[in-house]
Amino acid sequence: MLLAWIAGASLAAFAAFAADKRAAVRGERRTPETTLLLLAAIGGSPGAIAAQQILRHKTRKEPFRSLLWSVAAAQAAAALWIAVAG
Repeated sequence: MLLAWIAGASLAAFAAFAADKRAAVRGERRTPETTLLLLAAIGGSPGAIAAQQILRHKTRKEPFRSLLWSVAAAQAAAALWIAVAG
């Protein structure tokens, strides 16, 4: 169940990053950074980081980049703790 949640949230995050990238290129209304970070925070950090790298979107923007990686690190630490603590 948890893996399905992470997969769904990651797909949503990737799609949101792609939509924001497309809007940026076209000069259209953008997706707020808080929305992108929220999608990462609810479990979509794998998809958000994949989109960031594949689409080359928001790779240099600070503090967004650091916040995204902090969310991912916290989630990785939580997953490790769950795996070890059982």
